[in-house]
Amino acid sequence: ELYRADVADPAAVEAMAAAAEKRFGHIDALVNNAGIAQQKLFTDLTAADWDRMLSVNAGGVFHTCRCVLPGMLRRHSGRIVNISSIWGISGASCEVHYSASKAAVIGFTRALAQEVGPSGVTVNCVAPGVIDTEMNANLSPETLAALCGETPLCRIGSPEEVADAVVFLCGGKARFITGQVLKVDGGFLGG
Repeated sequence: ELYRADVADPAAVEAMAAAAEKRFGHIDALVNNAGIAQQKLFTDLTAADWDRMLSVNAGGVFHTCRCVLPGMLRRHSGRIVNISSIWGISGASCEVHYSASKAAVIGFTRALAQEVGPSGVTVNCVAPGVIDTEMNANLSPETLAALCGETPLCRIGSPEEVADAVVFLCGGKARFITGQVLKVDGGFLGG
């Protein structure tokens, strides 16, 4: 079943989480993968651009965790995986607000992992590199070729490769991993 919400809207997120919990009884894993992107020079950014980017990319993580985490804490069990970006680690030209929002997700992940770890809940982050998604569909063939050239594996990643990392972090084999940022970037950022 599919439940949708504007993650920037706390009431919509609460309704979505309540519907999922009603249907399934409880939520074992939360993957925060909603996000938006925009390329703009910093000097052209508006306050509305900044606010929307942060409210979706960082605020959405806050709202969903706030709704789902209490049940995980009661059960002393749960997995949270937040999707950031390599640009949240390194920053990207013409994407200051995007990079800042994704860096916020990394800081949120590390701090929440420390807070809820004693209750048996793990919180990790996946930072994808350049992935073949709708978000990158607007990149020119020349830009994609250049990005492939900068990637040691010499290609763009697939959504399935990111999903594999998320599934691992949600599973039992990752039960002693928390507060980590796993780069799925083909080596783009290096060590």
